[in-house]
Amino acid sequence: MSERRIAVISAGLSNPSSTRMLADRLAAETAKALRERDIDVKVDVIELRDLAHDITNNLLTGFAPAPLEEAINRVVSADAVIAVTPIFSTSYSGLFKSFIDVLDPDALTGKPVLIGANAGTARHSLAVDYAIRPLFTYLHAEPVSTGVFAASSDWGASADEVAPLSSRVERGAKELAEAIARREPTGSTDPFDPANYLGEGRSFGHLLGGLAGE
Repeated sequence: MSERRIAVISAGLSNPSSTRMLADRLAAETAKALRERDIDVKVDVIELRDLAHDITNNLLTGFAPAPLEEAINRVVSADAVIAVTPIFSTSYSGLFKSFIDVLDPDALTGKPVLIGANAGTARHSLAVDYAIRPLFTYLHAEPVSTGVFAASSDWGASADEVAPLSSRVERGAKELAEAIARREPTGSTDPFDPANYLGEGRSFGHLLGGLAGE
């Protein structure tokens, strides 16, 4: 059984949050769909709420503290990303966008992404396609066709019975699983491995030798 890794970005501000609830449901359903294809999966959940200060400091100084650097590496080295944000003022949250801004612009190129969003009312559902999807398209990621939006009513007794949240989650998860299955596994990225920024087979000795004129 082969293995894939999914990085789940949750930008909820409260604890607990409906953003995290939606992220967990998308991750669980995607893992289920992958295992049905005999593909094992590891899920790394990144709570941006816990990294808010580090993200701000990185934007101000250009330096990523260790917890933020670890989170960035999990996203960069993952086979796919599930990204879930609350909708504020008809768009993604500032915390969500700030985390995306600290990523290398090419970090998500070609990476499958399942978009999720939540808000108080269904009136904000179009934000998935007019705000969040263009962001990932600009970064040359590959968002799957279905974006999953959850309004507050989707969690209660008055949930949509025509297109219930569970069916939308299942559809989006299956699309992400299919996108992952079509791709070769992504190799792990060790930010401390000199080969990742000096070139394969090279080391600090090569760099120092080059500086010394050898």
